[in-house]
Amino acid sequence: MNIHEYQTKDLLRQYGVPVPEGRVVHTDEQAVSVAEEIGGSRWVVKAQIHSGGRGKAGGVKVVSSIDDVRAIADQMIGSRLVTHQTGTEGRVVHRVLIEKASTIVREFYIGLIIDRATRRITLVASSEGGVDIEEVARRTPERIIKEVIDPAVGMLDFQCRKVANKIGLKGALLPQAVKIMKRLYRCMRDNDAVMAEINPLAIIDGGELLVLDAKMSFDDNALYRRPAISELRDFDEEDPKEVEASGHGLNYIALDGDVGCIVNGAGLAMATMDAITLHGGRPANFLDVGGGATPNKVASAFRIVLQDPAVKTILINIFAGINRCDWIATGIVQAIHDQNIKMPIIVRLAGTNVEEGRAILNTANFPFIIASNLDDAAAKAMAALHSLEPKVAPLKKRTL
Repeated sequence: MNIHEYQTKDLLRQYGVPVPEGRVVHTDEQAVSVAEEIGGSRWVVKAQIHSGGRGKAGGVKVVSSIDDVRAIADQMIGSRLVTHQTGTEGRVVHRVLIEKASTIVREFYIGLIIDRATRRITLVASSEGGVDIEEVARRTPERIIKEVIDPAVGMLDFQCRKVANKIGLKGALLPQAVKIMKRLYRCMRDNDAVMAEINPLAIIDGGELLVLDAKMSFDDNALYRRPAISELRDFDEEDPKEVEASGHGLNYIALDGDVGCIVNGAGLAMATMDAITLHGGRPANFLDVGGGATPNKVASAFRIVLQDPAVKTILINIFAGINRCDWIATGIVQAIHDQNIKMPIIVRLAGTNVEEGRAILNTANFPFIIASNLDDAAAKAMAALHSLEPKVAPLKKRTL
């Protein structure tokens, strides 16, 4: 689960991390009120959406008058911001963050991620912070500094000092950097975050370090024990299909293909997507129905997958252990009947009660395409797709 910049800064403020004075608003009048309350002569108006690259897309503006605060806030709120992460459809801006502007001397990048290779939290830093950090990582990876953290002892001072020195934070800035890194780490660990990022961490006029932008992502599976974090979830920033799926206990992620996938188990779902790609296709989604899938749950999976107008065929791949093939088959037939599905459906069943499941499909009044294994299922899905392609008659030769 992702949260907005202003929410991340509120969290970091609770841990003593220095962030600019500011507040989120929903109208231009509120923006003026906050700017006047903050005081000063320059302010930053920042669109709040779940996306990076807002600055390059025009979602971050520095203004030097109250009239400009009003005008820019009014312009941003309700607009659709398109960044390199949102896709061409963009995201609607429902709120903006008004902050006191700072005079920046130099920018750095500090982040904490979970490294799957080492299975540990890793501190990542660079002397090249700001809007082009992705380009820095791609073109000059040697400028990205990494430090693996032992979970038994946590982040130690010497590790922070080592990283800070390597990116150029020395002298009076060194103890400030150590405090910020350690507090960021504690905030991440205390709240079951999977990523915490400060970009940029800036030296401002006066020689102080200040967090000018930050973001955090959290483990969905831990939200039940983090109610305060769960309340920060913004459903407007998520795919409605993914929100509905989570309400039914389904794990769904929309993709850009045309083969809908309904699978049990995350690993098998990934393998199914790989098999479709191997056979020249493109999966339309990742969908894991999980263990103990009831017929109603399977029917809900169909409804969510079919909300995507790009889906032209559905591949169902079930290897039942905790699940039962007869439950899955009953749900499939129920969905076919209730949702009046006409497109080709490829089904591969294996495992618990597989014969009972196949019998249910065989007695249903629908031309299911039965597959014997995963490779066969992917091949038949592509064959079904090709059969739907319009047939173009060859041009007849004309005699002149």
